[in-house]
Amino acid sequence: MNVQAIREQFPILHQEVNGHPLVYLDNAASSQKPRSVIDAMVRYYEMDNANVHRGVHTLGSRATDAYEGAREKTAAFIHAASTQEIIFTRGTTTALNLVASGYARAVCGEGDEIVITAMEHHSNLIPWQQAAKATGATLKYIPLQPDGSISLEDAEKTITSRTKVVSVTHVSNVLGVINPIKEITAIAHRNHAIMVVDGAQSTPHMPVDVQDLNCDFYAFSGHKMCAPTGIGVLYGRKALLEAMEPIEFGGEMIDYVDLYESTWKELPYRFEGGTPIIAGAVGLGAAIDFLQEIGMDEIEKHELKLSAYAYDRLSAMEDLAIYGPRTNRAGLVTFNLGDVHPHDLATVLDTKGIAIRAGHHCCQPLMRWLNVSSTARASFYLYNTEEDVDRLIDALQQTKEFFGYAIG
Repeated sequence: MNVQAIREQFPILHQEVNGHPLVYLDNAASSQKPRSVIDAMVRYYEMDNANVHRGVHTLGSRATDAYEGAREKTAAFIHAASTQEIIFTRGTTTALNLVASGYARAVCGEGDEIVITAMEHHSNLIPWQQAAKATGATLKYIPLQPDGSISLEDAEKTITSRTKVVSVTHVSNVLGVINPIKEITAIAHRNHAIMVVDGAQSTPHMPVDVQDLNCDFYAFSGHKMCAPTGIGVLYGRKALLEAMEPIEFGGEMIDYVDLYESTWKELPYRFEGGTPIIAGAVGLGAAIDFLQEIGMDEIEKHELKLSAYAYDRLSAMEDLAIYGPRTNRAGLVTFNLGDVHPHDLATVLDTKGIAIRAGHHCCQPLMRWLNVSSTARASFYLYNTEEDVDRLIDALQQTKEFFGYAIG
């Protein structure tokens, strides 16, 4: 994998920030976009801009072909059995809310259980809180091990015959831990529960096969995988999607409308009411082409190597605490430097052209479990290098000197 050649395809990386070459290490929040994705969206707006599934004119036909072509690419990318199992959404948040509102609220009731973990992003926690409150179901948490990982023994104890839904992140956006989704899915299915997976931090970085994982729903966002913002995906088993009621109603998702009754279109259109995110889907399709040309196996290998290098270098620094397991982790490292507030740390690093994340990362319950208010996070992608990590380490050393009074 030629990282330098890959970097050349990302226009935004070739700039200086505050007088320094940009080092972008905030990929868990959002990735940068290659020229091929930008060009695909420009081409759509310049040549094919029209609504889909409606007009019979040439532009409408071209737009529809591009939109549905992106659905075909997405289905193949995650190995869905059918394009009918691919619902385009605004992002992971919308996709998870669709399952919580459209599925969980219909099947859960008093005495039932919804099982998640304390490491979940708010997008995979609050919808289940609300579903539990609305239905009377009990919200339960699989305990975390001291390093933040999940033990299958704890999963076995937490998931019971009363559990209707289990929802777990594939990769933690704070701890970097890669959860054993296939094994947890097997436990859920043995208890006749369905398995929902937040794939926002996994889909951009590793091969994903939803049929091999055997999960029932899988959600992810385009903007974290070289695609534009505003486009996401919900994969769902066809039988489950067919049994679900839509939660948005209006144009395009209907089959027949009378004054007092209406019927819905077939999958996947019943869940895509209104004008869809056409340009976003075009960009997602181009991003998938870009990633597959490089190879998801190669991307995963590169990031795991880079993450290990960063973990080792950061571990050698005094007064620096790293969160999450040493092994079985994806391409991010979350840490705190002495008594320096993460926001102050990120601000100083920004003056040196280094972009990291600081805050609670939409994981406030996990922050409390870690006994911190916030953390700093460096997250890597296919265009990052060991030189980027070295720049980070050098800047952290300089920051220690700057905040020397705060270092124990």
